[in-house]
Amino acid sequence: MTQEKLLSLEERRTKYSVPALEKALDVLEYLSEQAVPVTQAQLARALNRQTGEIFRMLACLESRGYLRREPATGAYSLTLKLFELSRTHSPYEVLLKVAQPLMQALAEELRESCHLSVLHNGHVLVLAQAESPKPFRLSVEIGSMHSPTRTTSGRVLLGHMEESARDEVLSAETEWLQEKPAARAAFKAALTIATLKEKGGSSLEGMLPALRDCAAAIALQAGLKRSSHDQDDPDSRSQVRPV
Repeated sequence: MTQEKLLSLEERRTKYSVPALEKALDVLEYLSEQAVPVTQAQLARALNRQTGEIFRMLACLESRGYLRREPATGAYSLTLKLFELSRTHSPYEVLLKVAQPLMQALAEELRESCHLSVLHNGHVLVLAQAESPKPFRLSVEIGSMHSPTRTTSGRVLLGHMEESARDEVLSAETEWLQEKPAARAAFKAALTIATLKEKGGSSLEGMLPALRDCAAAIALQAGLKRSSHDQDDPDSRSQVRPV
């Protein structure tokens, strides 16, 4: 294995840092978190930069259509260009197209909300949701990010990862690093399901078969899993990946 492959994500980021690109990404990420337009001076203070450092960056991003500037105040905000780019080619497009009708059918059958998540940059990213038809239900915002160690979805995703990849994700989790060794070992074997439990409601165990069937159908139709016929072939088993 080469030295390059041994470097962690943070080490690669430090070694191959591109300051100008880092500044641009800092600006975009900060503005994405703000509810109102932000001035150049406010941006500089928030990002711990000199005002002159980000002047050209803002001008460039504005000219490329990523930012718009308020005529009256000169404050900056994001345009819809990032959204347009994400919609042009999404790595999850096929998965979402397949999953959404199946998830809706599952929500109708179990009368519970369900959501589809992936691990993204060490966090659980919610891609899609199908809401329960009940008036009182659990809802999770699409596009929201959550801790992989404090969510059911995160624990399931981590439990199906290669150990080396899982360890890399967990190494960036402060709460995980503070856990005792025994708790870490128990966590790696945890596969759970969570739902709003009402008094006298149906048992969680009764929902598992439908949940498994839905996950299997999504995996099969999205091309993440081969059919049962193909799985009988020993040469194809190594290509099956869980959802």
